[in-house]
Amino acid sequence: EVQLVESGGGLVQAGGSLTLSCAASGFTFNHGSIAWFRQAPGKEREGISGLDSSDGRTVYTDAVKGRFTISSDRAKNTVYLYMVSLKPEDTGVYYCAADRRNFLVLNPDRFDYWGQGTQVTVSS
Repeated sequence: EVQLVESGGGLVQAGGSLTLSCAASGFTFNHGSIAWFRQAPGKEREGISGLDSSDGRTVYTDAVKGRFTISSDRAKNTVYLYMVSLKPEDTGVYYCAADRRNFLVLNPDRFDYWGQGTQVTVSS
């Protein structure tokens, strides 16, 4: 059974930083694709960043380019999302997603495995 567990969310002031973690069991992050999504109240789930572990390519949605960085630690089997210069519009529940296939798209329908989410709130 695959389990993804996010952590690291919280309340931060605008301009601050947070690092989210996604630890996996039953899934190895040195294979397949990993992504972070977020969902703000009343909005659809939005793809934030993705990583194709076959070649290390990454992708970011325009809203977070230059501020967020996705990376993986294979030894810890954990994926991180480093977030700096946070804005109130970054507020939402952040989800880690994974799939055993290799691709680099931020379409939630493509991912088989999901974490439970962690809340990020950015105050103005």
